[in-house]
Amino acid sequence: MSDNFRLADIELDEASIQSRGPDVDHERRVAIFDLLEANSFKPKGSPGGPYVLRLALEDGRLVFDVLTEAREPHGRLVLSLTPFRRIVKDYFFICESYYSAIKTAAPSQIEAIDMGRRGLHNEGSEVLLERLKDKIELDFDTARRLFTLICALHARDESGRS
Repeated sequence: MSDNFRLADIELDEASIQSRGPDVDHERRVAIFDLLEANSFKPKGSPGGPYVLRLALEDGRLVFDVLTEAREPHGRLVLSLTPFRRIVKDYFFICESYYSAIKTAAPSQIEAIDMGRRGLHNEGSEVLLERLKDKIELDFDTARRLFTLICALHARDESGRS
């Protein structure tokens, strides 16, 4: 993918984020760093970027506000969170198990939990690719990192419902 079809910056709506602990917050920061280091992001029909992506939750929906690098509006995409809910819930459950296990469990148990965690992360990434396929072209690594960020937003949505 050319340098024109990439994310130059990403912004998360701080009002949409709830901390789930230092480990998850660290994963979010790493995902943003890795995403900005290497990504492919090509909105359908766009002449090119680079782009700035603002992710937020509005009315229980996931919002992708795509801006030019000069922060001019380029497009907006609103997705239902419903296809992500089960995966995110399962992902957070297994992440909590993983973070507990790394403190006391045997390496084989940690590896098994981590395999499950990566599998759910991949499943969420595939759902994201499918939901965006006619709107934004991403590579798998970009989808994985964006899924991590969606989880950060989704956690707030889930807690707000309780």
